Amino acid sequence: MFTKNRDRLLEGEVARAFFEQVLAQARAARLLSAEHFTVDGTLIEAWASHKSFKPKDGSAPPPGGGKNPDANFRKQKRSNQTHRSTTDPEARLYRKSDAAPAQLCYLGHVLMENRNGLVVGARLTPATGTAECEAALAMVAEVPAKGRITLGGDKNYDTRDFVDTARNLKVTPHVAQNTSNRRSAIDARTTRHPGYAVSQVKRKRVEEIFGWLKTVGVMRKTRHRGTQRVGWMFTFSLAAYNLVRLRTLLPAT
Repeated sequence: MFTKNRDRLLEGEVARAFFEQVLAQARAARLLSAEHFTVDGTLIEAWASHKSFKPKDGSAPPPGGGKNPDANFRKQKRSNQTHRSTTDPEARLYRKSDAAPAQLCYLGHVLMENRNGLVVGARLTPATGTAECEAALAMVAEVPAKGRITLGGDKNYDTRDFVDTARNLKVTPHVAQNTSNRRSAIDARTTRHPGYAVSQVKRKRVEEIFGWLKTVGVMRKTRHRGTQRVGWMFTFSLAAYNLVRLRTLLPAT
């Protein structure tokens, strides 16, 4: 019975509807900025182990004895092109940075308004190197803005393609400059304005969202499989986060 109800909730996009209704309350109370936003992404660990990441052609060696045999991946070349998780085929092996270990995961993306740090956009995608920029542009394109808006972000968004596309969408990219052995796509035409410095301060509030999401919202490691189900829980958890924030913000208004 629970499985059937869960499937009905997925098909009816109840999580998205719940998210939008909570957001409507915040909008009615004039708690949302219509001009200044921040975007960021975080890893959501998949409910699948490294042992399940096997060659697509079925050439994996037979498992050892016991229910939980040891596995040694040293000197093995494993990639998303040649391997797939047998537990969650939609999960991808990905690392956030060179210093971080690779893990089977998804990427969760958040668009935050800068006035009160409320979530106004949420997406979950497979973990790829271009997913953060693609999701950011998709979310910001849905913002019902009447004029230009600003969009803060970290160094991962400092690419020429992202900056140019954002500007074509009437978005002023206030992303952090990445000058490590390269030239930043953000120059003095943007950084000289006081608003750029404000965006760099405000964008760090998105970490509060991710911190709540992975502790109280129990999304550090998902208990679901597949982009649709993990995305359902991701959106639902962010709606809950906004509700918690509204409990604090509404009396003040």
